[in-house]
Amino acid sequence: MGTNEVGGVHYHSDTEIVGSERMVTYSGPLSGPLNKKSGNKKTAKFNIAEPAGSAVKPGISTSDEEPYVEVILDVREDSVAVHSVKPSADDHEDHVEMTLLGKGLEKNQSPKGSSVVRTASARIKQVSQELKRMASFSKQAVAAPHPRRRFDRTQSAAAPALKGLKFISKTDGNAGWPAVEKKFNQLTASSNGLLPRSLFGECIGMNKESKEFAGKLFDALARELDIKEDSITKEQLNEFWAQISEQGFDSRLQTFFDMVDKDADGRITIEEVKEIISFSASANKLSNIQNQADEYAALIMEELDPDNLGYIMIDSLETLLLQGPEETAVRGKDSRNLSKMLSQKLKPTREHPLRRWCSNVKYFLQDNWKRVWVVTLWVGIMAGLFAYKYVQYRNKAAYEVMGHCVCMAKGAAETLKFNMALILLPVCRNTITLLRNKTKLGIVIPFDDNLNFHKVIAIGIGIGVGIHGISHLACDFPRIIHASSDKYELMKPFFGDDQPSNYWHFLNSLEGVSGIVMVVLMAIAFTLAAPCFRKGQLKLPEPLKKLTEPLKKLTGFNAFWYSHHLFIIVYVLLIIHGVYLYLTKEWYKKTTWMYLAVPLTLYAGERLVRALRSSIKPVKILKVAYPGNVLALHLSKPQGFRYHSGQYMFVKCAAVSPFEWHPFSITSAPGDNHLSVHIRIVGDWTQQLKTVFSQVCQPPPSGKSGLLRADHMQGADNLIFPKVLIDGPYGAPAQDYKNYEVVLLVGLGIGATPMISILKDIVNNIKAIEEEGEDMDALENGAPSRISKVGSGSSQLGLHNFKTKRAYFYWVTREQGSFDWFKGAMNEVAELDHNRVIEFHNYCTSVYEEGDARSALIHMLQTLSHAKNGVDIVSGTRVKSHFAKPNWREVYKRIALDHTNATVGVFYCGLPAPANELRQLSHDFSHKTTTQFDFHKENF
Repeated sequence: MGTNEVGGVHYHSDTEIVGSERMVTYSGPLSGPLNKKSGNKKTAKFNIAEPAGSAVKPGISTSDEEPYVEVILDVREDSVAVHSVKPSADDHEDHVEMTLLGKGLEKNQSPKGSSVVRTASARIKQVSQELKRMASFSKQAVAAPHPRRRFDRTQSAAAPALKGLKFISKTDGNAGWPAVEKKFNQLTASSNGLLPRSLFGECIGMNKESKEFAGKLFDALARELDIKEDSITKEQLNEFWAQISEQGFDSRLQTFFDMVDKDADGRITIEEVKEIISFSASANKLSNIQNQADEYAALIMEELDPDNLGYIMIDSLETLLLQGPEETAVRGKDSRNLSKMLSQKLKPTREHPLRRWCSNVKYFLQDNWKRVWVVTLWVGIMAGLFAYKYVQYRNKAAYEVMGHCVCMAKGAAETLKFNMALILLPVCRNTITLLRNKTKLGIVIPFDDNLNFHKVIAIGIGIGVGIHGISHLACDFPRIIHASSDKYELMKPFFGDDQPSNYWHFLNSLEGVSGIVMVVLMAIAFTLAAPCFRKGQLKLPEPLKKLTEPLKKLTGFNAFWYSHHLFIIVYVLLIIHGVYLYLTKEWYKKTTWMYLAVPLTLYAGERLVRALRSSIKPVKILKVAYPGNVLALHLSKPQGFRYHSGQYMFVKCAAVSPFEWHPFSITSAPGDNHLSVHIRIVGDWTQQLKTVFSQVCQPPPSGKSGLLRADHMQGADNLIFPKVLIDGPYGAPAQDYKNYEVVLLVGLGIGATPMISILKDIVNNIKAIEEEGEDMDALENGAPSRISKVGSGSSQLGLHNFKTKRAYFYWVTREQGSFDWFKGAMNEVAELDHNRVIEFHNYCTSVYEEGDARSALIHMLQTLSHAKNGVDIVSGTRVKSHFAKPNWREVYKRIALDHTNATVGVFYCGLPAPANELRQLSHDFSHKTTTQFDFHKENF
């Protein structure tokens, strides 16, 4: 047993401590508010000994005039928490005894060693810090008759929370240190090995948005290690890292408490709460919460400081962190076993490569049989046409001069005629919508892939153009130019008596000019249709960016739209090119026009219908709003305008462009008496549309964001809105949701638009079915019918085809402001969904995942606000939000367990990357479980 002295306080440290529990006792007067007298300096002794029987109470000489209390601290791992504060029960009224009931004073690894002496010293240092904080307790704490109750950590809700409050994403601090050390060396290369406070967050892996939060963490750790400077060495950083990567919850809780308690007095005031709310909101990009920091700070104080003491303690913070929301459903033992069995099934297994290949082929055909037979038929037709023309010219005189080249050119030309006709059919939207709605062809034809098939045909056209052009230019023409006189005799009926001597003879002809112009125009259209050009996301090396800056205007949707309309010129030239052929003179053998006649007529009819329908059925703008970065338009519903939820329509605003039509999903339900679309401002056309409407709408009142809602129903008749035309509705994959009893609806950002309409429709249909059943009962009893109309877009017959009984809606967005887009609609659906058919899940990916220290306070606020007001602080709706990205595998797993032997319709609208993951998960779970997942993706 050795004796040490720190700051005038004596303690004894036992270098032979082995046990798992220790008793630490303290006897002496408290300074500060609990000891009003000053003068004599007291000495305290700390004894660390085995708890063999009773607590050790070292005798200590002290003045009887000073007040004493008995304070019991609870030591767990690296933290010290107040267990109770009460007047001493000793014979002497003023005698004090402080007892620390501790666990886990065993060896703890540290960056500089793991000796028991250092461990004990660290514990004593924490005890001394706790004593300093206790010195500032008020007299109310002294008079408290009952000790504070600690939260029961054995409760089920506490289990996940105990794993949370992490300051770093890695769970193994030792594994993460080399990367931090490397970053430290990079950041301090020019600063003499000192890391400034401003770079601390970057060094430990936090992003720029967490800079202020990292600063608060730096300050808390610096106070704990008694560092006064704003810069630290590598050794000090190592100590910081050991603290924030500590696995014990108590240690992380203490560090978090110290972050909030910036004056280190052991109490958190409302101002400190307000400050940490602001920093947490900033780190998670939650501007709305940041603006309401005062309100939310008051909410926390109201909950955790019921006695209005003006501060909260660490045990209150612990209770709020660990209590968490109640679980909505608790699975039984059988469900847990099923979950384990399902997890085992989903694990990849080792099998023979040939068997695995056969299984993959089998699954591929099962999942894509409709696509496979359509593409196989298309390829077979092209192969047949190519072979037909190849054999035909193999037996003609031209073969004697040009050989196989002319056969290749003519075979490719025949496939080109077929593909140039076929490529128009997938974009005949009215025809496809009619076939989808009125026939059963959707069972065998993948109408959802119409645009994908359009792109595949375009690739076929590109290949055909290449073979046709190269065969002529590189083979046929040179052979004619260099043919002998005898062989050229065979070509005189086609090319004239004078043998061509150069390329100019061919290029200067009508056939040559029309062919070259067609190739150039198609190259322009194909290039600007590429995703990188169409979406304006072309990435170039830095040196080329300045040179290509003027070319940015040639990218984007407008460039794609206008360049695609060059097809009018292309088809005119194609017909001319097909009439003036070198080797074919009989009109009935010139078949280009025959291929094109029907598709061109059908497509022209489609465009005519669009023009007539949009002009004959005018719409009136009823309401305009601008929530977030989205323009919401509410339009009158034209007479006879019938549509299904999930469908879309085209919108044109002549004030922006007299020619451009843009597709938008319909967000209103068929039962609504209006049409609505939500248009995100992301491109040239949408930006101009917003500008046009902002000139009409009045500015927002103070405290409101976006445009003031101009409501026709509330006296806005004097407003003159820009003229808007609509064309539609058109079929989309999401409209088939009614065919499934269980649906999984996934929307990313503005991709939630078709899902909102579906949610409304589900509620309306279920309500109508219930009323229909009640009405049938009433009719049997002689009462009059009271069936309410579902809406002009639905029929009572359609109710009998409605199968959906359960819906899971996942909306994933990056920005908090996005939830304003459909706040009213989601609240309405949640209120009308009495039977809880729809399960809502909102995800805000800008917020760090639950368990991260940067989102801990946001989670606390969310729990308190939702419990008190029923409103989520992130989304502003009744639906409680989740943080970060969903674990899609767990989502599928839960649905598969809840709906065995069922077919689940998965409908997705959003970016391509998540679609690939969802599609793959649909395939995996369909093949390895009894639940079938049918994946559908929106295509525009």
